[in-house]
Amino acid sequence: MAVLTLANQLTLLRMLLIPAFVILTIYQYLGWALSTFVLAGVTDMLDGVIARWSNKRTNVGAWLDPAADKLLLLTAFIVLTLPDLDLTNRLPIWLTVVVISRDVIIVLTVAIVNLAIGPRTFQPSIYGKLATAIYVVTSVVTMSFNYLEQTSLAVDVCIYASLGIALVSGLHYIAHAARAVNSR
Repeated sequence: MAVLTLANQLTLLRMLLIPAFVILTIYQYLGWALSTFVLAGVTDMLDGVIARWSNKRTNVGAWLDPAADKLLLLTAFIVLTLPDLDLTNRLPIWLTVVVISRDVIIVLTVAIVNLAIGPRTFQPSIYGKLATAIYVVTSVVTMSFNYLEQTSLAVDVCIYASLGIALVSGLHYIAHAARAVNSR
């Protein structure tokens, strides 16, 4: 089976859009940055649909797609936190630290479980999927109001929703990993 399927090409395109998003944000082309982020999100939806529709799911895609998602969202959170950028709305440093720490803890937990008791597959939970969706909404809302040069209560609501789901989903993954170890 071919590795460089159309779905995997879209995933690679999403990864290539990340530096463009960063550069556009840093140089204050906020409308273009928002458009680039949205385009990356569209490639995320399309790659999954195309892989299922064409029945061309690959192991590479199974690893590459979530990695591209994490890279895009973590990059957006970091850029939207940078204190030296003249942004109307900035994500608080504490939120970005919590979101990054959650992902690091999940990766380390999975690695430790795999090393301690052998290979285990952890399917994405509903909380993990909800976290991704809330992070996307937080990024888009924050970027939209930055583009409009307006502050908004919606940004604050998204910030606290991101914090809440980061904590809930992180604890859920840890509990799930503990069950996997204890059921051994």
